[in-house]
Amino acid sequence: MAIEKQKLILISGIVLGIVAIAMTKMYLDQQQQAIQERAKSAVANMQANQTSVLVAKSDIPKGALIEVNMFDAAIVPNKFVQPQAVTSLDRISGMVTIAPITKGEQISLSKLANNQQSGGRGGNLAGITPAGKRAVTISIDNIASLSGMVNPGDYVDVLATLQVPVQGADGQLSSQLTVIPLFQNVLVLAIGQNTGMMASSSSRYSEKETPSPSGTPLITLALGPQEANLIAFVQEQGKMRLTMRSPADAKVEPMVPAGWDTLFRYIMPQNMMPQGKEGKESDAAPVVDTTEYVEVFRGLNKEKVPLSK
Repeated sequence: MAIEKQKLILISGIVLGIVAIAMTKMYLDQQQQAIQERAKSAVANMQANQTSVLVAKSDIPKGALIEVNMFDAAIVPNKFVQPQAVTSLDRISGMVTIAPITKGEQISLSKLANNQQSGGRGGNLAGITPAGKRAVTISIDNIASLSGMVNPGDYVDVLATLQVPVQGADGQLSSQLTVIPLFQNVLVLAIGQNTGMMASSSSRYSEKETPSPSGTPLITLALGPQEANLIAFVQEQGKMRLTMRSPADAKVEPMVPAGWDTLFRYIMPQNMMPQGKEGKESDAAPVVDTTEYVEVFRGLNKEKVPLSK
C-alpha cells in the first residue's frame, strides 16, 4: 500500500508539474503577444506622426535637371516637414531646379519648375511624357475645365459622370446618374497644343482665339496604359470633370461614387430623411398578417407560398 501511495503521489506531482509548465508557457505567450501588440501600436503611432520626404544627397546647383540618383528618402516628424516638401519622385520627374539646394535639405516644390516652363528641352509631347505613362487627350467642357485655369504641369483628379446600370427590386434594369472618381493625382501634359513651352502667340488659347470650334478644350493627361484604356471607354459613355490639386498634395484617398443616396446621406441625418406615405401613416395601427406561409426553394430562388385554410 505504501508503495502504491508513493507512486500516486509521484504521478500527481508530475501531473501538477506539467500543468504548471503549461500555465507558465501560456502566461509567457500572452505576455509576449501583449508586448508585440504594444510595439505594433507604438510603430503605427510613430508612422502616423512622421512623413517620408526627399532630401538632397549632395549640393544641387540652379538649373539642374532632376535625376533619380540626386535624392534619398528620409523619415521626418510631421512638425519638421517643410512647406511644399516633395514626398514622391514621380511628382518632380522632368523638373529642373530654379534655386540651389544644399546637401541634406528637403526638396521643396518652391525650388523646382517644370522643364518646359524653364526653357528646357523636350518641348514636344513625347519629350514631356513621363516614362511608363501614356499621353491621353480628353474633351472637357469650359465649366468642368476649371474655367481655363488648368495649366501644363498641374496635377488634377478626374471625375466621370455616367449613367450606371442598376437592377431594381423587381429585377428590371434601369440607369442611375452617378459621379465616379476615376483617377487621382494625374499630371496635365498639355492644354490644347500648349505644353508650356510654346509662345503665347502660337497657343490655341491666346486671347484672340477660341479654344476649339466647339468651345470644348482638349486636355492631355499622363496616364498608365490601363488607365488610358479606361478613360477612352468613359469618354464614349459620359462626361468628365477635373478638380485641381495643391502642388504639395500627392495623397491618393479612397473615394466612393456619388449619387442621390450618397447626397442625401451627406446633407441630411438619418432621422431627417424624407419619408413617403408609409412614414405619414406610421401613427396608424399596424396591420397584422395572420396568413401562414411555407418557404419553397426553386433552384436558387426562395418563395413564400400561403397555406390554404
